[in-house]
Amino acid sequence: MFAVIKTGGKQYKVAAGDKIVVEKIEGEAGSTVKFEEVLMVGDDNGVKVGAPVVAGASVSAELVDTSKGDKVYVIKKTRRNTYRRRRGHRQFETTVKITAVHA
Repeated sequence: MFAVIKTGGKQYKVAAGDKIVVEKIEGEAGSTVKFEEVLMVGDDNGVKVGAPVVAGASVSAELVDTSKGDKVYVIKKTRRNTYRRRRGHRQFETTVKITAVHA
């Protein structure tokens, strides 16, 4: 059984046992998270597509770790001038392990 969930403005296809990296979710390592925004649920019998979400469906997950991601650089430059700026940013990311998909 698989599901498509929405979190942090992005969509992820998940199944039980998967580990995914999403935008930061508040909580301690080892705590349980429930994703309520399930856009699609599929199994051997077929697929249920929500409009926009599937009623009564949810995905349970366990928080594994919260850390910073790779550094992203923003560079500004103006031609023929001595204007150059370089700024870096590291976004917080949370690794979650999907425990169950509830249809």
